[in-house]
Amino acid sequence: MKDDKNISDFKANNQNIVENKALNFFEALIPVILLMGLLFYNIVFADGELLGTYSNQFILLIGGAIAAFVGFFNKVSLQLMLTEIWENLKSVFVPILILFLVGALAGTWLVSGVIPAMVYYGLQVLSPAIFLPASVVISAIISIATGSSWTTSATVGIALVGIGTALGINPGMIAGAVISGAYFGDKMSPLSDTTNLAPAMAGTDLFTHIRYMTITTVPTILVTLVVFAIISATIDTSGSADVSNLLQTIDATFNITPWLFLVPIIVIALILMKTKPLVALATGVIIAAIFAFIFQTEVLNNLGNSKLSTVITSIFTDTQISTNNEKLNELFSSGGMEGMLWTIFLIVCAMIFGGIMDGIGALSRITEALLSVATSVFGLFASTVISCLGLNAIASDQYLAIVIPGKMFKKAFEDKGLAPENLSRTLEDSGTVTSVLIPWNTCGAYQSGVLGVGVGEYFFYAIFNWMSPFTTLIFAALRIKIKQLSNSK
Repeated sequence: MKDDKNISDFKANNQNIVENKALNFFEALIPVILLMGLLFYNIVFADGELLGTYSNQFILLIGGAIAAFVGFFNKVSLQLMLTEIWENLKSVFVPILILFLVGALAGTWLVSGVIPAMVYYGLQVLSPAIFLPASVVISAIISIATGSSWTTSATVGIALVGIGTALGINPGMIAGAVISGAYFGDKMSPLSDTTNLAPAMAGTDLFTHIRYMTITTVPTILVTLVVFAIISATIDTSGSADVSNLLQTIDATFNITPWLFLVPIIVIALILMKTKPLVALATGVIIAAIFAFIFQTEVLNNLGNSKLSTVITSIFTDTQISTNNEKLNELFSSGGMEGMLWTIFLIVCAMIFGGIMDGIGALSRITEALLSVATSVFGLFASTVISCLGLNAIASDQYLAIVIPGKMFKKAFEDKGLAPENLSRTLEDSGTVTSVLIPWNTCGAYQSGVLGVGVGEYFFYAIFNWMSPFTTLIFAALRIKIKQLSNSK
């Protein structure tokens, strides 16, 4: 999902799970309990400002320090902890570069008129009555084609949030629809690295895995579409009456032309041609910058004395384009690369915490404890789901939430006579799609940063994502399509 399809091979072959027999289960839980307690207090009682703007980042570092203390108590060397931290940080180097490019993309797509053009034409096509289910479908199609929920959010996701906000729809609803569709497509695409990683961990092949996932994934996305259709039919929107005014304002501020759509078309085409995401996004930034000089001369003149310095500013720092409409003023602003720093710091701190937890053996100890209570078939599925959810929260990385349970539970599924696709499907249903629901997980931090909507705002509306683990548990409890090793069908 993080846009490098070869990363699944690296993770599958090189992920080292540290075991520490001296560490008991309760010691392994100490950093988790204290971390969750501090995060809960910060979010619920301190409005996210317990330790200032970067409260969550500092709390993750405090959690890491507590985990390190537990490790020292159990004679774990500092070198081992630092090694695991370094491995974690290396794994997010490319995603961090992508985040910087997404910030640059947002800035240049704004000053070039690409985002305003998307909003302008989108307002004329997407009405509030169909907007949310249409957003799910559009995001799903792009994500299946690209194999990446991250790319989907950074392209059509940004545009859909802009269009929906202009229509007066709650941004949390829009982000939830985009994320639901994007993760459905990511999950079902053979180009997705997590879709390749899960069967590699479980011991089955890619297309068997995808076919078996449809059993739980299709009902979940259908329910999601129905719910969004009902929401779209019942919500009150202020935007429908103001569309003509919004269109006039956009037209008066920017030079709107269909030629601007060449920029996102080229980026998506490059991704479909399996161009490296960094190259594709950088190309999108460069072409958008050129288009700004060609199509938006007046906008550049109004923003600064030098057109070149204005474009450079849009890449690196804040850009705000003023109109006579307050709603559009909020929409037509971007933080550039600088706007991504909060998210990047969160990812780095999460990787430090996850690396120390892995280094002291806490991750494997917690997973082993879950495995020990899985005495029934349903208990095995439930333990896998809980393990994936827990690792998404503790390790802050969806790859670890697939790799560690995949390695730990593989033999247990075999011992129960269950085909490996049961495990691979459960890993995706509970590991891949729920990562975006954790604010300090790399995926949650990325999506909230790119879409400009907090995890708490879109959590409830990311229906596909939180429903998926429940669906897989219901199918397991009712023994629906639970394939046995002896079953050749």
